[in-house]
Amino acid sequence: MTRLMTGAAALALMAGGAQAGDLTLQLKWVTQAQFAGYYVAQEKGFYEEEGVNLTILPGGPDIAPTQVLAGGGADVIVEWMPAALAAREKGLPMVNIAQPFKASGMMLTCLKESGISDPATDFAGKTLGVWFAGNEYPFLSWMNTLGLSTEGGPEGVTVLKQGFNVDPLLQKQAACISTMTYNEYWQVIDAGIAEDDLVTFKYEDQGVATLEDGLYVLEETLEDSEKVTDLVGFVRASMRGWQYAAENPEEAAQIVLDNDETGAQTLEHQTRMMTEIAKLLEGSDGTLAEADYQRTVDILLSGGSDPVIQAAPEGAWVSTITDRAFD
Repeated sequence: MTRLMTGAAALALMAGGAQAGDLTLQLKWVTQAQFAGYYVAQEKGFYEEEGVNLTILPGGPDIAPTQVLAGGGADVIVEWMPAALAAREKGLPMVNIAQPFKASGMMLTCLKESGISDPATDFAGKTLGVWFAGNEYPFLSWMNTLGLSTEGGPEGVTVLKQGFNVDPLLQKQAACISTMTYNEYWQVIDAGIAEDDLVTFKYEDQGVATLEDGLYVLEETLEDSEKVTDLVGFVRASMRGWQYAAENPEEAAQIVLDNDETGAQTLEHQTRMMTEIAKLLEGSDGTLAEADYQRTVDILLSGGSDPVIQAAPEGAWVSTITDRAFD
């Protein structure tokens, strides 16, 4: 079985110098079905068929993919576009080369007893749980769209810096918390709160969704013709992996578990996650649609006096890799 290379083995590989066909992928988060397409492609030999030797590095709460990319620890990272564009504006020349996820899975999940039924009228005066480390950007843009201050008070919202868990909702420290359709929402359900006792607001439905889980490299990587060839094979194999995972969610979930060295995941949760992830992949062949990119940029620029980005980016994405991969 092809297994995830981590720790000393990965460091030894990097220390020994990369060979033609070698690529390292840094995930945005821990090993889970959010990244099933890459594990499936590795397990099924899709990368090998493309001449790509892929090392997959799991993420975690103390790992920022953009910093890993900047430090040369990975050739490709999985990152959300708001964080990527913000990092680019600050000087990190990173570029989107493919966009497997077509839709956003982000939402706010609220206790119905909080009385929230309409964000435009009911968020004011409430405490809302928000993820940071780059994940706060879509939320901040949404609050600006609603004309709500994030400094608290009766006319604004109080932002609770949420850990990557659902405790603030379970402990009623916040009226709403950040969740993903494929993960934390189901953690709330599994904790014993009935779906009828919850109200959810998907960023997609609110018109403030930004692109998630794109694939990014540094500009200099695209200047290396051998690396570009490797990236074409990597993207093509990855999308084969995603298609297989979407069509075979339980098998994909088992492959994820086989690569999870923590033993923290369960087949039931990962299968459910993969089923939800498949919905976000619908309509995508890995090519970034310009309209989707522009929507994300427009949302990030709409921050009033404090936008996520100050100016429309230039050169922040290319279609050259996907054009060659799917020609």
